[in-house]
Amino acid sequence: MLKARLSAAGLSALLLLLGACDFVRFPGDGGPPPQTPEPGPAIPPGAPGPPPPEPGEDPWALPPLEEDTTPEPEPVDGTAPEEAEPNPEMPVDGTPGEEIPSGETPPDDQQTPGPADPATPDPEPEPQPQPQPQPQPEPEPEPEPQPVVQPVFSFHPPGALLAGTGGGFPEQIVHAPNMVFPIKSAPAYLQSQVFMYGGGVAGGDQCDARNYAYPWRDNFCETRSANRGSPFCPVNKIHQGQDIRVGTAADCNTLRRQSAAARGIHEVVAVEDGVISSIGTYTVKLRSEGSIYNYMHLNMSRLSVTAGQFVKAGDLIGYVSNDFGGTPTTIHLHFEITQNTAGNGWVHVPPYLSLVKAYERRESGPGEQLEPEIGVASAPDWIIPEGYEIIE
Repeated sequence: MLKARLSAAGLSALLLLLGACDFVRFPGDGGPPPQTPEPGPAIPPGAPGPPPPEPGEDPWALPPLEEDTTPEPEPVDGTAPEEAEPNPEMPVDGTPGEEIPSGETPPDDQQTPGPADPATPDPEPEPQPQPQPQPQPEPEPEPEPQPVVQPVFSFHPPGALLAGTGGGFPEQIVHAPNMVFPIKSAPAYLQSQVFMYGGGVAGGDQCDARNYAYPWRDNFCETRSANRGSPFCPVNKIHQGQDIRVGTAADCNTLRRQSAAARGIHEVVAVEDGVISSIGTYTVKLRSEGSIYNYMHLNMSRLSVTAGQFVKAGDLIGYVSNDFGGTPTTIHLHFEITQNTAGNGWVHVPPYLSLVKAYERRESGPGEQLEPEIGVASAPDWIIPEGYEIIE
């Protein structure tokens, strides 16, 4: 506590006393020794006083007040008051905060703002995140072009017989979809043996190279002189199977120079699992589940099967020749399929498309069906000589 200031009366007395003294010195002020001022002119009564002192130390300033050393009154309970320690968890604004470990910088929201340092440059603005490019979906790989499968043979549509040789049956189906092709490995050409080169009507040489070329041609329902028919043909007296020329023109010449009993170049095989049901003068019949297959004109001297024998598809039956019980015919295989059809019983069915599919499997490639010919059945190109009997 500080002492009470002087009263107004005491202050006036002090001022008068100071006016009568040249210099008032306080102990320890370190000022120069007091000097006696030279007397000045007398100041008449009522004259104005001396000018105000020059700026500087106020000669009229009061001495600093001494600190009151009077002890504070003790509390009633006799205990000395303890100085309150600052709560590190309590910030200046009175709200609780977190204690900041020594040597660490408080977070931005707890630092006391101060004057900006002029030497410190303004912080550069933080770079704004640039939009990241969206990943584009990878383009789907283009499908590899499928290789173009070239046809391994060509064939005329089913029922498209040679002009003037009869009326075929165009609405055919594959009656034996799982059968094996009856010739094991040699090239084969489906065509007429009567109306092509070397045939009984056409004339010429059966080994003509033009007989050993594609396309194939159907000759089921072809005109015959014998009274044989099928519900799949528009008229009776028809050819009930398909003629197959085998090998090459050179093979044909080799075979016809051999004796009939020695011929054995082109192998004929079973088209399905089954039993050899019968063997005739120039026929071998294979009975399977649902079908009877008739092979004609084999070399009957070199058969590999006997009647009643069980065979598997692909087993050797015999060899291509021209055995016909003494009747002349070309070197080829005549092949028939007989099935028990609804409403007709056991009848001859068209074998053409079944042979097409079996040949595709054997050759591991497709056949190419040609466009239908215009006016195929209109012109009678072939005229069967009167009295000529076509049995086959």
